[in-house]
Amino acid sequence: MIHGFRHATSTLGLTLCVGLGLTTVASGPAQAGSAAQPGQTVGLPVGAQLPVGLYFVNTSSFGVRDTRPLDSESNINLPTFLWATPWNLLGARLNFAAIQPVVASSPRGTPYQSGIGQPLLAAQLAWNLGNDLGVSYLFGGYLPIETGFLTQNASLSHRFAATYSGNGFNLTANLLYGIFVDPVTAQGVVYPDYLNLDLTATKKFGKWEVGPVAFASTDLPTRFPGYRRQGQIAVGGLVGYNFGPVNVQAYVTRDVAERNYGGRETRGWLRLIVPIYKESTNSAAPSIPLSGRQSLR
Repeated sequence: MIHGFRHATSTLGLTLCVGLGLTTVASGPAQAGSAAQPGQTVGLPVGAQLPVGLYFVNTSSFGVRDTRPLDSESNINLPTFLWATPWNLLGARLNFAAIQPVVASSPRGTPYQSGIGQPLLAAQLAWNLGNDLGVSYLFGGYLPIETGFLTQNASLSHRFAATYSGNGFNLTANLLYGIFVDPVTAQGVVYPDYLNLDLTATKKFGKWEVGPVAFASTDLPTRFPGYRRQGQIAVGGLVGYNFGPVNVQAYVTRDVAERNYGGRETRGWLRLIVPIYKESTNSAAPSIPLSGRQSLR
């Protein structure tokens, strides 16, 4: 349940749009990719019901896109606090997440720019269906910001995930659906609705975790003539190691297909997962009262 952003500027009659290291040059309306960084939830069992506790997760990535004449580079950091509460709602554990991204980018070899991205505030419901299968639904919003080279407009995020976590496996699919409240800025930058799909298929061997990963993203159709929809498909591999107090994951992905990004990207990812506190068992939680009276289980 991690978050992303995109950024755009215009110069000399051409529109230069850099979305999380995804760079295109086009005439007409400025185009911008997914508001949530594609691949950001790879490796996380986001469909599973976590034990009650407070978790810190930081996902950092560095990508190089094969644009011409010079490559485009970006570094994206997504520090996240996740609170798995002791409350149940509609039979699901209620979680809250807060994310404040930081980004630095160099589109097509230009000088690096850095800034604070849009914060994401979200709530999630996670159901334990039994037999090591879990599903979740997250709803949140990206708040507007004024950082000039990043996405500025507010948007809504829906995320639907399913995880199988039995026998040391993490088999997770997470579908991210984003909707912009205002799809165009005063400068003519178009923010399309989007779909992302993050996929994980890893296996634990003791403290080690290995397996293939993949993600895909696509802009949804817009009402703006001349807008060129962006999309990509990337595959890679993940290696993780659980040090006890800190769980570390690293993965590398490479685009096998892209549309209107100007070139394929190779990206390296590093994630730290730190339980600040966690209950020893995933015991039943008290339910949130819907009728005004407290109900405990």
